[in-house]
Amino acid sequence: MTDIALLVNPAGSLAEIQIKDTKEAVQKLGQRFHVANASSQGEIDLVFAAISQSKVGALVVGTDPIFAASRGQLIALAARYKIPAIYNIREYSEAGGLMSYGGSLTDAGRQAAVYVSRILKGENPADLPVIQPTKFELTINLKTAKALGLTVPPQLLARADEVIE
Repeated sequence: MTDIALLVNPAGSLAEIQIKDTKEAVQKLGQRFHVANASSQGEIDLVFAAISQSKVGALVVGTDPIFAASRGQLIALAARYKIPAIYNIREYSEAGGLMSYGGSLTDAGRQAAVYVSRILKGENPADLPVIQPTKFELTINLKTAKALGLTVPPQLLARADEVIE
């Protein structure tokens, strides 16, 4: 059994739902779940040090502006402590993170452009439907996997939208 931790900013607006959803998913997999809280860059350092001393075998990095601003720090700490981590956008994997799965920022930008166009043509923003991501991307960094001593199953590699070698 592997312990899986979720890194969240407890003050963040998404923390509660991320904890609930991740806990459900981890428990369905029959794994143990832990919450790691960090609301500053200094706390991120402390969380990684604590995780490295525990039985946590994998880390899910939640969505929060503080984590986006600390991308390099998160990736460096995961590498230093040899903690397999998954992030919410591909930019983490491109910067050396192990893997990412989440909505495509490029696709979100295109959707935003369509909305801007509709508004500029006179549509009332309040009348436009709320849209959610339509394209999700799985990115795997094999260089990082190798550095962590991990073998990525071929089935997972086949499902990836991008494999960084």
